[in-house]
Amino acid sequence: MSAPKIKPRPRAYDSPWMPKFMKVMGKTHVAVYRATGGLIGRRFHVGSAWLRGVPVCLFTTIGRKSGLPRTMPLLYMRDGERIVVVASQGGLPGHPQWYLNLRANPEVVVQIGRKKRRMRARTADEAERAQLWPRLLKIYADFDNYQRWAGDRVIPVVICEPA
Repeated sequence: MSAPKIKPRPRAYDSPWMPKFMKVMGKTHVAVYRATGGLIGRRFHVGSAWLRGVPVCLFTTIGRKSGLPRTMPLLYMRDGERIVVVASQGGLPGHPQWYLNLRANPEVVVQIGRKKRRMRARTADEAERAQLWPRLLKIYADFDNYQRWAGDRVIPVVICEPA
């Protein structure tokens, strides 16, 4: 396998509309995924995943301010009974809201296809992240670019374990 191509950070990332655009796209993805039970939206075909796609789950946290459920489509990797997700936010400099929510309340729901599982989420420690990161890059090489674009922010790897 060849090394992933290093891409420059897109200029659009510095635009104030980028987080809003990502939010609208996420809500649309969730609606389509739910309506089709994951038949549409279960794989992500962008960037390094264009041809084979990467698996997508629906990830629900409880809003730390609102107390309401918040659902996002996230790329995931299975690790035995665990589900691993990455708080990349496409390499933007700040953590995604869903990550801040799970830090306040680690009880989450992960939906893959029509199956929902209650899980407990936690941030991987440094050793776990070092072990999981190369495996995540095999699934979606663009995470490497996202880490570069994120500047000083270390992109968290989140481990979800059965509740």
